[in-house]
Amino acid sequence: MKAALYRFFIELTNGPFISAALRKFTNSRMSRVFIKSYAAHYQINQDEMSKDIRSYSTLHSFFTRRLKEGARVVDNTHDSVASPVDGVIEDTGTITSGKEIIAKGKTYSISEMLGSKHQAEKYEGGTYIIIYLSPSHYHRIHSPVSGKVVNSYSLGSKSFPVNRFGLKFGHSVLAKNHRVVTEICSEETTVAVVKVGAMFINSVVVTNTEREWEKGEEVAYFSFGSTVILLFQKGAFIPGDIVKSAGEIKMGEPLGRLSGKKNQ
Repeated sequence: MKAALYRFFIELTNGPFISAALRKFTNSRMSRVFIKSYAAHYQINQDEMSKDIRSYSTLHSFFTRRLKEGARVVDNTHDSVASPVDGVIEDTGTITSGKEIIAKGKTYSISEMLGSKHQAEKYEGGTYIIIYLSPSHYHRIHSPVSGKVVNSYSLGSKSFPVNRFGLKFGHSVLAKNHRVVTEICSEETTVAVVKVGAMFINSVVVTNTEREWEKGEEVAYFSFGSTVILLFQKGAFIPGDIVKSAGEIKMGEPLGRLSGKKNQ
């Protein structure tokens, strides 16, 4: 009953009119008056921002702020996988033989998430990591590994909450929300980076269209609180302690390392 009511009210408020109105407002100069209260409420660390808080002209420009050089240190060990974002590791595990992941007790189809069974096949038996970004987090996205971009495409049109309530009561939000999928082929393996939009302002803006990405390089940003899912091929990823224990992580910190085992 709770899940049904949750989905009803979210569907009721998640129409194109409200989304467009919110997007227009957060990009307007009128939204500027809310920046300081937003920063205070979410306890934004202003010392690491690249600009003074007074220089942001809209709430959107503040939300998508960049950081000072050196505010994040990228682990450049050759075989490490760097966190692409600041966030909370919500879940991790093994992709089943049915090409599914189980997050917060709910099952998600990798085939649906990636758009086809063919795309999902290469990740069967591999590892997934789900990283959630709250409104308090830095919302720029960076490459977790160095390699060649072999695939990049968008799926889905609507977005629903991807916080813990959304994962618990929502209907397959990680596989149905608006999302941008990028596959990176490193020397060792292929890694899928699935950038999932969140409710209302569900845009994922790609800032790097190069075909070669360096680990830690900025590649995109979210326009609202969102989620990144990393998919690894079977036997290709060895998780580090931070993944096993879950919790907060900063962009650039090591999630684990690539094993060097290819799974074509």
